[in-house]
Amino acid sequence: MSRERWNIDIDGDKLILSRNPVARFDFCVEATLPDASRLRVAHQVRQDMWRRLQTLRGFSPVVEVERCDSGLLVRAGGQIEAKRFPQRWAERQVQTMMECPITRQRWIRFAAHRKAVA
Repeated sequence: MSRERWNIDIDGDKLILSRNPVARFDFCVEATLPDASRLRVAHQVRQDMWRRLQTLRGFSPVVEVERCDSGLLVRAGGQIEAKRFPQRWAERQVQTMMECPITRQRWIRFAAHRKAVA
C-alpha cells in the first residue's frame, strides 16, 4: 500500500496519520519515544498496529505523533466502523506493541535516519 493513500495532517508539533480525512480515535494507547522523524515513526507504528489488528472488522488505524519535552508523544489506535467491537482486546494489542523494547528500538532506528523529515 502506498503512502499517498494516507492523510497526513501537520499542525505545529503534532502530526496525524490516518486513512480518513477526519481522524477519530475510538480507542488509543499512548507512549513516549525519543525524538526522531514524526512521519517515519507514525508509518512504522501504523504498519505494526495494522499487522496486529487487521482481523478487526471496520478498523482504520490512526497515529498521532507530537513533539514534547521528553521526545515524542505517540498516540496509536483508530476508528472502528462497527457499533460494537472488542475495545479492551484492541487496546491490549496496541499496548503490548507499544511497550515491546525490540519494536520501539526498530522504530527509532528507522526514524533516526531521517530525523529532519517532519
